[in-house]
Order: sequence, then structure tokens, then C-alpha cells
Amino acid sequence: MQSQLFFQTNIPISSLLLHSFLLIIPPNHKASKMGTEVVMVDEVPFPPQITTTKPLSLLGQGITDIEIHFLQIKFTAIGVYLDPEVASHLQQWKAKKADELAEDDDFFDALISAPVEKFIRVVVIKEIKGSQYGVQLESAVRDRLAADDKYEEEEEEALEKVVEFFQSKYFKKDSVITFHFPATSAAAEIVFSTEGKQESKLKVENANVVENIKKWYLGGTRGVSPSTISSLANALSAELSK
Repeated sequence: MQSQLFFQTNIPISSLLLHSFLLIIPPNHKASKMGTEVVMVDEVPFPPQITTTKPLSLLGQGITDIEIHFLQIKFTAIGVYLDPEVASHLQQWKAKKADELAEDDDFFDALISAPVEKFIRVVVIKEIKGSQYGVQLESAVRDRLAADDKYEEEEEEALEKVVEFFQSKYFKKDSVITFHFPATSAAAEIVFSTEGKQESKLKVENANVVENIKKWYLGGTRGVSPSTISSLANALSAELSK
């Protein structure tokens, strides 16, 4: 599994080793911040629970990064919030261990298609242009759609709107991008917030594009962040063993 490249560099691509660094901090590491318990993801605090239409639990966390000549550069911290009821849709994998789940793309396909609410929170660690992030997302989604023979005019138009949404943004450190996937809708809402700017929102209504945005972050061995996939596998294995 490989992380995505999130910045421009003059160093030849052949000299870059892309990978996702498994956190030195244990996935369930918790700290107290202003009297509220939080989960630390590479020094970025994530609440253990958020409430949208209902409470969602932080069941996966990790980072995206890149290594250049043994120097690790971290780009984003990721938190995946799920309705705990998701375990009821994954009973087929009840006897599987976490390391087996992490390598099972059918398991993550079932997670993606499970009719439960999902919320992904991405926090910027290293500043980049929003256009760079948008291009990486576009490339990943378009390639998946093309491979499945689902990249038609409607998908192209929907994906262009996503790219345009990020085009004018600048991802300062601690900027936040969220992806909300309701349980009862094939649409998604993307929200971008950064210090000193008004919150920006985009609704994505093309079901094929929405599904493949989910796959970018939750797609098992094909996901953008192997550390997040490993963390999800551990948490869901524990949920399934209850």
C-alpha cells in the first residue's frame, strides 16, 4: 500500500519512497485537553466521539506522509468516525484477526457499502495548496471509476466540481477537511475550514464519485493511508469480537 504524494518537489520521483508511517503513539493513546479527553494522532487532537445526526465513534486514525532520502514528511492526520452499529453489517468477518482484516479488501468494500453514517476528519500537518490535494483526490477517484468502467460525463462533471472547490483553498497547518456520508443518502458533504476564513461547503451528489471518495480513505490495501486502515482493522476486529 502506498500513500499519495501531496506536494511538488524538484527531487525525481524515482528517489522518493512513499509509505505511510505507523504511529509511534499507540492508536488508542488518549490525553486530556482542557478537561476533555481526546485521542492524539501524531500530536493532533481528535475527539473520541462526534455527533452529527447521532453519536459517531472514532474507530480509525492515522496519517498520510512521504519519505525523501530517509526524511519523513507528514501531511495530514486522519480520524474516521463510524456508527458503532457498523459491526452488525460485518458479521461475516467475526472470526478474523485484525491483521487479516487489514489485508481483506472485501471487508473494506463491505464497510464502505454498509448503510451507516460515516464521517472522516482530515487535519493538515504540513501546509500545501488546496489544488494539490484536489488533483490527488481527482486522480485517485477517476482512475478507480475508469477501472470499473463507470467514468461517464456525469462523473466527470461531479469530479470537476470537487477539484474546483479545492482549487482556491490554501491548506494552512491545522486546517480541517471533513467528509460526511449520511446513512440514508448516496450524497456526501465536504467542508473545509481554516483559521481566519469562512467555512466552505460542497455537496457531492453523484453516487459513483461519492463511493470512490470513500474508497480513497477506507479502501483497504488501496487506501491512501495504510496506518488508518490498520487502525480501523484493529478497532473493528475488537468490535466484532464482542
